[in-house]
Amino acid sequence: MDGKAAPRATGEGTTRTRLDRGRGALGPALELVHTGRAPTRAVLTAELGVTRATAGAVAAELEALGLIRVDAHPGAAAGSQGRPSHRLEVAEEGPVALAAQVHADGWRAALVGLGGRIVATAPGCETVDADPAKVLGSVVDAGAELLHDTGRRCVGAGLAVPSAVAEPEGLALNPLHLAWPPGAPVREIFAERVRAAGIEGPAFAANDVNLAALAEHRHGAGRGARDLLCVATGHRGVGGALVLDGRLHSGSSGLALEVGHLTVNPEGRPCYCGSRGCLDVEADPLAFLLAAGRDPGPEVSLLQQANDLIRTRYADPSVRTATETLIDRLGLGLAGLVNILNPDRIILGGLHRTLLDADPERLRAVVADRSLWGQSGSVPILACTLDHNSLVGAAELAWQPVLDDPLAALV
Repeated sequence: MDGKAAPRATGEGTTRTRLDRGRGALGPALELVHTGRAPTRAVLTAELGVTRATAGAVAAELEALGLIRVDAHPGAAAGSQGRPSHRLEVAEEGPVALAAQVHADGWRAALVGLGGRIVATAPGCETVDADPAKVLGSVVDAGAELLHDTGRRCVGAGLAVPSAVAEPEGLALNPLHLAWPPGAPVREIFAERVRAAGIEGPAFAANDVNLAALAEHRHGAGRGARDLLCVATGHRGVGGALVLDGRLHSGSSGLALEVGHLTVNPEGRPCYCGSRGCLDVEADPLAFLLAAGRDPGPEVSLLQQANDLIRTRYADPSVRTATETLIDRLGLGLAGLVNILNPDRIILGGLHRTLLDADPERLRAVVADRSLWGQSGSVPILACTLDHNSLVGAAELAWQPVLDDPLAALV
């Protein structure tokens, strides 16, 4: 070596200078592509507030990291004039996050790429052991097998559970429908199993409805909302979540929005919390089946039984009456939340989505009649649109460090 620097390719120094100048924009740029808000380089340039050259260098760096794909020669739309801007898409063969969900009727594992795309899913399980370590070990083993089969790089792992998860310890405080002990250290157990399986990246755990709201806000029915309220009932119980100014609001210790314990029927069923007539026991699948005079069977989940009954037997007077009863109870709970939170959009998941589909005008009327803000201006009430949104949300936890700083997370 003679100590002289190697000749630099034409334009290389300029490109490197632009990239260095735009390095802080890598994370924001990736998030814009990840959430579909920057489909072209022109939009990316405008959203970031940088020069076209800097946006190009940022996009090129994200492509070099295997995170996005830049199409420099997109076809022009019919009737358009001028040269079309480079199209930006998430890389289909890029890294993935391991996502896992546990609920009362089983568990599921999946690999989720950028853009909220589910790349692969494990068959899952329809029973949940009372030992969280045993369940989470099985979930992680299924995820590890998916990673081995696909050969994908993993950025981390996220877990969704039907319980409030206390921060910063990651304790599942009330996994009532899982028969797990209160305060189970689910994040620690999950992280240990992830490390033992040789899976790279950090591990996270959070409440399933919180994660559903996060996924819907980034990729589904909540996209574009500033203050988004999500209420959902899955297999048992009712959960809620709030996205404020684009960020999930979990409270000082992760326990915000326990909406399942709003009283909607003072003379109603006893609730696990010690109260009576809570949304948790008055507007979930079991409550619906009982109101319709149906005995829950063991063949399929309670959620599927309730959804199928509404969709196929709605003309039956007992089914229609039960549907209207649950709509009224749900509407009463939503009205109280609207009065307190003043969201600009409400999205409903699980059985509540089916109730909305069955009689949207009745639900909207109950909310409007019972809420101050509903009377002055109706709050849009929409159905969640993502399949497996809690799984997608669990993956969002694992993707967040990459979105915050792609270079630090991947290099």
